[in-house]
Amino acid sequence: MAPLPETRPASPPELDAELARKDVKDPESRSEESEPEEEQDPWDLPELRDTGLKWSDLDTKGKVLRVLKSIVKFILLLGLLYVFVCSLDILSSAFQLVGGKAAGDIFQDNAVLSNPVAGLVIGVLVTVLVQSSSTSSSIVVSMVSSGLLEVKSAVPIIMGANIGTSVTNTIVAVMQAGDRNEFRRAFAGATVHDFFNWLSVLVLLPLEVASGYLYRLTKLIIDSFNIQTGADAPDLLKVITEPLTKNIIELDTSVIRDIATGDPAARNKSLVKIWCKTEKITNLVNITVPGFANCTPGALCWEEDGQIWTQENQTETNNLGKCTHMFVYANLPDLAVGLILLALSLLALCTCLILIVKLLNSMLKGQVAVVIKKVLNTDFPFPFAWVTGYIAILVGAGMTFIVQSSSVFTSAITPLVGIGVISLERAYPLTLGSNIGTTTTAILAALASPGETLANSLQISLCHFFFNISGILLWYPIPFTRIPIRLAKALGNRTAKYRWFAALYLILIFLLFPLLVLGLSIAGWQVLVGVGVPVVVLAIFVVVVNIMQKRCPRFLPSFLRSWDFLPKPLHSLKPWDKVVTAGMSFCRTRCCCCCKCCKEKEKDEEKDDMKTKDKTLEMYDNPALTIEDEAKVKVTATHL
Repeated sequence: MAPLPETRPASPPELDAELARKDVKDPESRSEESEPEEEQDPWDLPELRDTGLKWSDLDTKGKVLRVLKSIVKFILLLGLLYVFVCSLDILSSAFQLVGGKAAGDIFQDNAVLSNPVAGLVIGVLVTVLVQSSSTSSSIVVSMVSSGLLEVKSAVPIIMGANIGTSVTNTIVAVMQAGDRNEFRRAFAGATVHDFFNWLSVLVLLPLEVASGYLYRLTKLIIDSFNIQTGADAPDLLKVITEPLTKNIIELDTSVIRDIATGDPAARNKSLVKIWCKTEKITNLVNITVPGFANCTPGALCWEEDGQIWTQENQTETNNLGKCTHMFVYANLPDLAVGLILLALSLLALCTCLILIVKLLNSMLKGQVAVVIKKVLNTDFPFPFAWVTGYIAILVGAGMTFIVQSSSVFTSAITPLVGIGVISLERAYPLTLGSNIGTTTTAILAALASPGETLANSLQISLCHFFFNISGILLWYPIPFTRIPIRLAKALGNRTAKYRWFAALYLILIFLLFPLLVLGLSIAGWQVLVGVGVPVVVLAIFVVVVNIMQKRCPRFLPSFLRSWDFLPKPLHSLKPWDKVVTAGMSFCRTRCCCCCKCCKEKEKDEEKDDMKTKDKTLEMYDNPALTIEDEAKVKVTATHL
């Protein structure tokens, strides 16, 4: 007798109905439960495996082809890096064209600049507008040298410039949003710089306001040493990039400085440089003065026809030759040129970054990748393991000194963090070294200043240097104090889950928050304290409760052990994610595809017209339709 087939016990109808009801009621929970859990830590560096043939398995032709491919890829990588750096330079020029004059206007209000909080956010906003901390620092140095700004008031502005310069590598990290884990690591590698700068400011700005330790320390150094004027700072990166960038755009950044120092004639000048070859001629001319006390010291002074005359040296600029860049004869306003360059530079930046990541992924395979990862991420043996981070700081400072831009260096290592070549723990000291490297360049540039402005410009550069040194002493030597790494990882996890949050972070941290604080500062100390203190107290309370919820929830009241008592949009991004996703879907289907929909609608209308014409012809213009055919049509319709 054949065996009976195995039968599964039928589930009761009540259970089936309950399961169906749950599926209909809560499809989100079912989809979340069905997702496989990640077994691997997303912060672990991925293994770079060699998927091709081994070197020993290749014949002579294969070995030659592999060597040639590697050489071509390396040359292509260098070319892409060159275009990447040039696009960063053009991006900075575009931001200066769009917001440079506004940045000069922001610096004009000395009453606002005397407020340290306002000075801090002005430093952030101006550096974001011009995309260059060196430009904003040079404006501050010019104002101090001309007596429009005191050194003590300039220190918070320099701190803000230190924060604003980190926006570039954060923008670069957003370009890697294609892969979730790469984006997680890249965004954390970029924002670890932001968290270091903000945390340093939160501690050191109140300390500077209360004690003035940076001002006093740098003043003591300036007074103690007889510092002589040095040579110009090395301009190694400009020598490489200028052959390309100067054929695209050249700017006259002195216009921004003149606007900041109150020159009314500078407002009508264009930032786009037209004359690149000029000659300055100094002549001794006769001028009138109100009185003999106003005569030029050491010059002749006489009275003639009831007026007092003296002699003064005046410099005239003669234009000899025009520049050769693309916009010399364009006759466009600065805003239009800036927007054009902004679009082109962002396109070049995105393209180069995508191709660089793909090239690195294809090149970093096999034993070469293993060696590179070990060299970059391995610590020294046990007794000297602590030295590794400080060597990384020195490497970051040296590389930034060579390329003369912290933005370029941090933007270059951000993709490497994303693809897993450099760990976040190793990128952190490299970033700290980059902060030091950019200040040493500023110190050398200050040493090249004229004698009358040398002391003030050098003192501001030293304030920038010691600010970064103080921040490193706060947030690096003790492993427990490396809070920026933990905060960057938390933000990386959040942006990997909700990728739109990265754009929101950029807008909030680098634009809306500084503008809000600036508005409150302009309104007065009372308004700033009245609004700021409750917000700061609330933020500290939320941070403390979050820490206690994870570490020691038993010490909290029962309702504070979770944030579920609040409305969901106040403690979760999931409701906001639905809104953003719906909005993006609406824009994609309604706005972006508007032309496509119109074309498809026109095609459908044309098809309908053709069908109508065909039916008209069939009904009225077909004499071959017989009575038998009509009978067949009626029978078929009745059957249907």
